Amino acid sequence: MKLPRRQFLHLAAGAAALPSVSRFAWAQAYPSRPVRLVIGYPPGGSADITARLTGQWLSERLGQPVVIESRPGAATNLATEAVVRAPPDGYTLLLVAPANAINATLYDKLNFNFLRDIVPVSGIIRFPNVVVVNPSLPIKTIPELIAYAKANPGTLNMASSGNGSTIHMSGELFKMLTGINMVHVPYRGGAPALTDLIAGQVHVMFDNVPTSAEHIKAGKLRGLAVTSTARSEVLPDLPTVADFLPGYEASAWYGLGVPKNTPDEVIDKVNKGMNAVLADPKSQARFAELGASLLPGSRADFSRLVADETEKWSKVVKFSGAKPD
Repeated sequence: MKLPRRQFLHLAAGAAALPSVSRFAWAQAYPSRPVRLVIGYPPGGSADITARLTGQWLSERLGQPVVIESRPGAATNLATEAVVRAPPDGYTLLLVAPANAINATLYDKLNFNFLRDIVPVSGIIRFPNVVVVNPSLPIKTIPELIAYAKANPGTLNMASSGNGSTIHMSGELFKMLTGINMVHVPYRGGAPALTDLIAGQVHVMFDNVPTSAEHIKAGKLRGLAVTSTARSEVLPDLPTVADFLPGYEASAWYGLGVPKNTPDEVIDKVNKGMNAVLADPKSQARFAELGASLLPGSRADFSRLVADETEKWSKVVKFSGAKPD
């Protein structure tokens, strides 16, 4: 039976619209089961704390559990690749961190292209590092650190949590802008580096504020300055490095990403949920205790941050000559 032309066109248009309608309906129902948040770090550190707080609060907004999955190894590359290979359905999120921006240059060959294969969804927090020295050193300020290093080239040992880590790169950026020579001593994690710094086995470290703050307050370490452009509420008496070295800024930050081709509707729903978390006084207070500032905003805002950080750290990696552990 032949259909009238008008009826045929009406049915054809309805059929063509079905995929978009069903896709929209599916996105509206998201999430209908638990969501995974994959992190490339072991339990106990700032990334793990951030992920667990985020997962707890985001689950309240999404109406489904957000399960934290720790996949440490290869400087977060194992976790990143796992998310890149996951179905692009919004049920696998990645905790995006500066390591992702650094690794894009640090590693010659990866099985993925971070900027191409992971879509930034939302920022969470950022917090500065702090320049700390062993109290036995005759150094109390950033200018004194620079002067001492220039007068004694190659005698200061700079500890880090590993080659290419944010702690390492913060120090290399400082070296690049000042022209000083400090010997990099990489450790397998921040905890053993901090232990040796307190013991006087190494001299300087650009450590995360949350892990060094209590040691500074107890007098076990001497804080010189924080690496952000503004003072830290956790260490309000310390100036910024930029007060003495204009243009210097280094900070740790975290956000959420998903595999490319994840539906826009799903990405927008996660972004909206994360922004609701960051607007909650309860989460604001808890993150403030960690010395963190918040990163609310659109997915485009977080995309710009990731792109800018990738470009910035590319220059520092090349300057340092750093290679993966």
